Amino acid sequence: MSDYRFRLLTFVLLLAGAIPAGTTFASQPDVPALPVTAVADGIFVHHGLHADIDDPARGDSANIGFIVGEKCVAVIDTGGSIATGRGLRAAIAATTAVPVCYVINTHVHFDHVLGNAAFTADDPQFIGHDNLAQAMVANREFFAEQFAAELDGGRAELVIVPTATVAAEQLLDLGGRTLELEAHPSAHSSADLTVFDRATNTLWTGDLVFMERMPIIDGSLKGWLAWIKEAADRSYDRIVPGHGPVAAAWPDAVAAENDYLQALLTDGRAAIATGVFLEDAMDTMSRDAAAKWLLNARHPRNVSRAYRELEWE
Repeated sequence: MSDYRFRLLTFVLLLAGAIPAGTTFASQPDVPALPVTAVADGIFVHHGLHADIDDPARGDSANIGFIVGEKCVAVIDTGGSIATGRGLRAAIAATTAVPVCYVINTHVHFDHVLGNAAFTADDPQFIGHDNLAQAMVANREFFAEQFAAELDGGRAELVIVPTATVAAEQLLDLGGRTLELEAHPSAHSSADLTVFDRATNTLWTGDLVFMERMPIIDGSLKGWLAWIKEAADRSYDRIVPGHGPVAAAWPDAVAAENDYLQALLTDGRAAIATGVFLEDAMDTMSRDAAAKWLLNARHPRNVSRAYRELEWE
C-alpha cells in the first residue's frame, strides 16, 4: 500500500469512527515482501538470521510468520523492527486476500515484537501472555532508546502492546481453522506463549525452542526444563522454533537445548555445593556444552542466571 493510500485510508476510518482520533501509526511505505516458506498447509514462516544484538541485521533475527484461515490471518511474531514487520505484512498481502485479525506475540523480546506497529492499520487484536503487556510497557523507553533505528527513529509510541492477553489457554477461530494459545510459567522468559494449529498439528514454540544459536535464559532455568519435559511427551507433526530452521521434527528439535540446559543445572548445583564463586563459575562452568552453539558469547550470562536461581534451592 502506498503512503498516500495509507493516509487516505486512515482519514476515511477516522471520519467513520472506526479508529479514535489521535491514533498514531507507523507510516506504510511500499516494501519488498519477506521471503516465506510454506511449512504446512496455510502455515508460512520467514527464516530469521543468526544476528546478535550488536549486529545491524538484528531486526530480522527471529523466525516469524502467519497462519491463514478461511476468515482471516493470524500473525505469529512480527520481527525486531518496523521494517521487518512491513516486509511480513507485504508477504501476507502477496499470499492471501483475507484480512489480518490477530497479531500474536510469543514473548517480550525485541526481535519478536518491534514489528507490531506495521500492522496497526489492519486493526487486529494484539495478543500475548498475561504478563506481556506489563513487560512491554516497562521496556518501552528502553526499546525506544536502544532500538531507535528499528522504531522509525525511536518513537516509543510505536511499541505496540497487547490489547488482549492469555492467562492460561485460549482458542482463536480463523475460519475453518482453530488455534490453541497456551500461556506458560516462567521459562525462557516470564511471558512465553505457544500457538498450536489443530489443522496441521503444528506448534509454534517461540523462543521456548532455540536451534543452532545459543538459548538465552531470561526467566527460569528449572521452569524451562519443566516445560521441555512436559512438552516432549506430546505428539506434533512439526514445530516452528523461535530461532533455527523454519520447522523441525518433535521432540528431536529440543534435544540439544535440553542437553545444554541440563548441563547448566547439573554444573550449577555442583559449583554451589563446592563453594565456587559466581565470578569463577561464569569463567569456567559448562564451557564444553556452550561451545556447540552459534552466538555463544552470552553463555556467562546464562551461567549467572542459572547460578542465582539455583543458590536459593
